[in-house]
Amino acid sequence: MEGSEDLESSLLTQPWASVCFGESAFLAKAYFRDTGYILLISDLSSVWYESADAEAVGQRSKELNKRLTVHVSSFLHRLCNLMCPLLAGQPDDATSFSCHRAAGGLSLHVKSELSGLPFYWDFHCCPAPVEMVSRHLVRPLIRMSLALQYQVEELTSLLLQKDAEIEDYRESGAALSRDRLRTEPFQEERFQQNFMAESLPQICGAGEGQAFASALQQLYLAVMQQEAKQARKRQHSEATEIPVPAAETAGHPCPPSPSQEDETASSSEGITPAASPAQKPQLPAAKAKPKKAKGLFS
Repeated sequence: MEGSEDLESSLLTQPWASVCFGESAFLAKAYFRDTGYILLISDLSSVWYESADAEAVGQRSKELNKRLTVHVSSFLHRLCNLMCPLLAGQPDDATSFSCHRAAGGLSLHVKSELSGLPFYWDFHCCPAPVEMVSRHLVRPLIRMSLALQYQVEELTSLLLQKDAEIEDYRESGAALSRDRLRTEPFQEERFQQNFMAESLPQICGAGEGQAFASALQQLYLAVMQQEAKQARKRQHSEATEIPVPAAETAGHPCPPSPSQEDETASSSEGITPAASPAQKPQLPAAKAKPKKAKGLFS
């Protein structure tokens, strides 16, 4: 049976989604299996979570839905079908969600139908541990910001190359057939100043509900997949570096094959450890920027 740690490991690869309960905006992510579920939700001031196994789900379902006698796996399947469309931005009109905040946590109430009968569910979320918040939000956001910074540097380099190419065409006697296509040479410093003065206030004033748009969700998934891959490499490296005493191998004349070692490392994979403060993420070296073009068509 999948434990709470396994559920959280699976939750790492789920993207954050923007959801609204009443007038309040939240970020949420969830993972469901036949053996239980885990839910993580935040209003960017606090973070709450709930992890429930099949036994807890069965007990609560009896308390909230006395007229329903379906199997626990059916409850979990129904909860998944209710939450996943909500997280995908396509909530079911026949289902209502409401939340209540208290000093000790947050409760999310769900009201829907199952087999023609009323279906109720309450998620009882408690404050998430600091390490959990770091794994699912802080460290991924830092890596995402580094990835986006590298992307900006690559795009800046590409724009400067395009300006140099256009300048070369102009000096060779080429002319625009449509004057409306004319552009000014890209100036990185001016672009940064305009972005800070014009675009940034609009972004910050848009509210917190759009923190993870679809493009950022894809970047979040890519970052978490890379982190999981690096964790597997580290675990495999540590496993191969630890010498095994001869006394321990005496009863095992046939050592495991490399494929078996990989499967063992994969199955024993835990939560990705935090990077040491002294270690900096290694990004590919950005391409050298070409010399800025003197100008475009004048």
